[in-house]
Amino acid sequence: MSMTITEKILAQHAGLDEVVPGQLITAKLDLVLANDVTGPVAIQEFAKFGTDTVFDKTKVALVPDHFAPNKDILSAEQCKVMRDFARKQEIKHYFEVGQMGIEHCLLPEQGLTLPGDLIIGADSHTCTYGAVGAFATGVGSTDLAAGLATGEAWFRVPESMKFIFHGTNFQKWVGGKDLILYLIGKLGVDGARYRAMEFTGEGISALSMDNRFTMCNMAIEAGAKNGIIAPDEKTFAYLEGRARRSYPLNYSDNDAKYVDVQEFNVADIPLQVSYPHSPENAKSIQEASGIKIDQVVIGSCTNGRLEDLRIAADVLRGKKVHPEIRLLVFPGTQTIMREAMREGIIDTLIEAGAAVSTPTCGPCLGGHMGILAKGERAVSTTNRNFVGRMGHVESEVYLANPAVAAASAVKGQITHPEEVA
Repeated sequence: MSMTITEKILAQHAGLDEVVPGQLITAKLDLVLANDVTGPVAIQEFAKFGTDTVFDKTKVALVPDHFAPNKDILSAEQCKVMRDFARKQEIKHYFEVGQMGIEHCLLPEQGLTLPGDLIIGADSHTCTYGAVGAFATGVGSTDLAAGLATGEAWFRVPESMKFIFHGTNFQKWVGGKDLILYLIGKLGVDGARYRAMEFTGEGISALSMDNRFTMCNMAIEAGAKNGIIAPDEKTFAYLEGRARRSYPLNYSDNDAKYVDVQEFNVADIPLQVSYPHSPENAKSIQEASGIKIDQVVIGSCTNGRLEDLRIAADVLRGKKVHPEIRLLVFPGTQTIMREAMREGIIDTLIEAGAAVSTPTCGPCLGGHMGILAKGERAVSTTNRNFVGRMGHVESEVYLANPAVAAASAVKGQITHPEEVA
């Protein structure tokens, strides 16, 4: 029977020759992960399973990244619960402040997410790891606790949607963030609900790994169960020196069945800006230009990678942030931070007037280090702009790629990068 890449991964981990959409399965897990928001709840639930140890201390990852470094007493207590559990269980992949990063930047960087893996995480953006050809999806804390105890999880096999991006003639400054915002604008936030979003075509092949992570990261913003890109030479190059174990390669069969197939030409996709209060409110940069803002955020698990910082630095080099703007930059990991320092990127950003932070989710979820006041507007490279997402319920967040964000920081209003280049 012909299957998609998603179906093949699920079948392999369920010990079955084949699966079909809608089928309920129990499958073995390659990685179970949680952060300082969801981890403590899962740990509390884990205690109810009647087992003293996790299923495999090498297949659990715990990352304090949302409110870390601790912003208050409550967040300190949350992180302590996770830290104590990691020590007691001898969790191999616990990442303390100073070594940690934003989880969805950190774990691929560490070679812990590989092609063919089945991964669950108590964070909705776990779907990021589909960029390396893994099936990765977010779950609730109770399901995560069960995964910690048993190394298994149940799934309903999702229907698959295929999105083919033709051509390689991208408009200048357009990247993966624009492709996925454009697509979410077409689908809506529930247009792929509980479906696998498979990205393919010459346009996807032309994207860097950093851009692929961005696209898969935001599959959940269309309601998808997972986003996935078949591994290719760029994937293998990225994993060279990172992967610590062998991995299977899976590819969709040519006659695999999809519930929907949509095709686009990358040349037709302009820079995108998603208006408040939903990622689906995507418009072209031309429609958004001129909207006055108060803050710019560059970072997060969506666009906090090295290429994102390079792009921002390219736009900002030799320029100054508008005097009425706060520009906040959050590198995704310590490794990204150090490489950006070696390349002079951090110096360029600070010289322009940016405040550069240690890796943290921070303002993305309205956590800390960049909360918006009533009536304030931000341009952000993050993934969500729901009501109150970055602070006051009467604040506004506009989603864009790093080039647009950097240009907007210079002008004090939403701006096409060409206007400051």
